[in-house]
Amino acid sequence: MAVSGGLSTYREGSLHASLKAVYARPGDRVEESVDGFVIDVVRDDELVEVQTASFASAARKLRRLVEDHRITLVHPIAVERWLVRVDSDGVVGSRRRSPKRGLPMDLFRELTAFPELAAHPNFRVELVLIREDEIRGPVPEGARYRYPREWWRLDRRLLEIVETIPVDSPADLLALLPPGLPYRFTTADLAAASRRPKNLAMRTAYCLLRAGAVECVGKMGRLQLYQATGSNTAQ
Repeated sequence: MAVSGGLSTYREGSLHASLKAVYARPGDRVEESVDGFVIDVVRDDELVEVQTASFASAARKLRRLVEDHRITLVHPIAVERWLVRVDSDGVVGSRRRSPKRGLPMDLFRELTAFPELAAHPNFRVELVLIREDEIRGPVPEGARYRYPREWWRLDRRLLEIVETIPVDSPADLLALLPPGLPYRFTTADLAAASRRPKNLAMRTAYCLLRAGAVECVGKMGRLQLYQATGSNTAQ
C-alpha cells in the first residue's frame, strides 16, 4: 500500500506507475478525487486515466465523469514483450522474447465495456504501443486456477514507448483495423486480415457498430456485412 496526494493506491503495477509518470505534467495533481472517483492525473481542463488491464472496472467511473469533464484514457499495447522468469527469491532465471505481438486492433478486446463513449465529444483514447518486460514467478501455495500452471504474472515493466496513437472519434477507430480489408467486410474478413481469433473480430465489429463507425448493410451467407458510415467514409 502506497500513499500519494492523500489517497492510497493498492498494488499499483510498475507499468501503470511508469505511464502515469509519463503523462503527468508540472502542476498536475496525481491520484486525486474528482466527483467521488480517484483519477490518475488531474489537470484543469482534462482528466487522464491509465488503464493497463480490463476496462470493465473503470466503466462506471468514466460514464459518470465524461458528462462534465474531458477524459483521456491511456491504454498500453505491447508490440514486443520479454518474458522474465524469477524464482521465489526474485532471482532472474531466464529471459526470452514472447512470440506474441500486440496490434492496435487489440483495443477492441477491452473497449466492449463502453464502446459508445468513443463517440462522446469529451472522451478520447490514447493507445501507447510499448516494449515491456513481463515478470513471472512461481504460483503461491494455495492459489487456484482453472488449468494447472507453474507460474503467474507478477508485474509488467515499461522498457520503451514505441508510438502513441490518438483515438479522438469513431472514424479513428477505423484506422486501427488491419490493412487489406474489403470496402464491405465481415467478422471473418477481420479475423483473416488481422490473424486474430474470431472472438476479437466479433468484439471489434460490436464496438464499431455501437460507436457509429460502421453500419450493417446486409449479409454474406450467415455473417453480417459492415461498411463505414457515410460520415466516416468522407473522413
